Amino acid sequence: MYIKRNIRWSIVLRFAWKNLLFFTFWATLVVWANHHFEHHESSIAIPFLPLSTIGIAVAFYIGFKNNAAYDRFWEARKIWGGIVNYSRTWGNQVMNFVSNKSISTTELAAIREKMIYRHIAWLNALRLQLRKPSSFSIQHKGSVKSLKKGSPERKHWDEEVGSLLCKTDYDYLIERKNTATHLVKLQGDDLRMLNEEKDLVNDFRHVEMMRILEEFYNLQGKCERIKNTPFPRQYAYFSKVFVWIFILLLPFGLVGEFAKMGHQMAFLTVPFSVLVSWVFITMEIVGDNSEDPFENFINDVPMTALCRTIEIDLREMLCETDLPPKIMPEMDILM
Repeated sequence: MYIKRNIRWSIVLRFAWKNLLFFTFWATLVVWANHHFEHHESSIAIPFLPLSTIGIAVAFYIGFKNNAAYDRFWEARKIWGGIVNYSRTWGNQVMNFVSNKSISTTELAAIREKMIYRHIAWLNALRLQLRKPSSFSIQHKGSVKSLKKGSPERKHWDEEVGSLLCKTDYDYLIERKNTATHLVKLQGDDLRMLNEEKDLVNDFRHVEMMRILEEFYNLQGKCERIKNTPFPRQYAYFSKVFVWIFILLLPFGLVGEFAKMGHQMAFLTVPFSVLVSWVFITMEIVGDNSEDPFENFINDVPMTALCRTIEIDLREMLCETDLPPKIMPEMDILM
């Protein structure tokens, strides 16, 4: 997520320079062609009125698309806000609900640490799953790679999920397709054991903690719904088509208007056409980059930073002092 108030022009140009070159070339070509035809007492200019009507319609269409795309981003951010809140609640419950004077302090601390570290593993597993490329991702093509030994996906899983788990949990989860789902299941299994066998969690506390696990499933399911349901392609696709139709027709309308001001003024078609085209294509790109909030783009939900924030909070509840550093933005981008 880009966090600076004003976007650097270096970032804007990084994504816009190819389009700007094309717009300049196309407008220049139209101006040259119009000048050539004028010598033959003809013109390729089109009336500006129908073109402006098309532009207004395209602007309304892009506005609708961008509003819908932003709703997807904002819903995703609210879901992760819920994950932050319920994670803190879970940590507080583990530290206060899991208790019994009949066992040693060391054993009790080990049980609490296991459950909190497993939750941190759930956060990281969910983040990694959401950032896997899908068939309709913008930045990736092809099928999703499996967690094969030596693959980048497996490396991240080992470092950010597997390292937080005991060997029994690790061996159980490595063969599971949806790691996050089974991590919550393991938490439920432990709660049942602590309630029935060790008498560390009474019935009331057991129900309350299971309710929090239910919330984790609800929040995970909402994330998966956004991830696995593409933005309606009829809106996204035709928005792009309409924008490019307008951009390609724009110089033909402007060249006639500027030519009315004088033959030498037709060259103004180039800068004004480039400017208007850049505005429309930028609105289109903004919508495209907002429709999938988990794809690790510049403007996506900063899940890595949120996971680290929760991890720091939970480990402080365990009275740990050797805490990982807070994720800092790089080039004003928080991932």
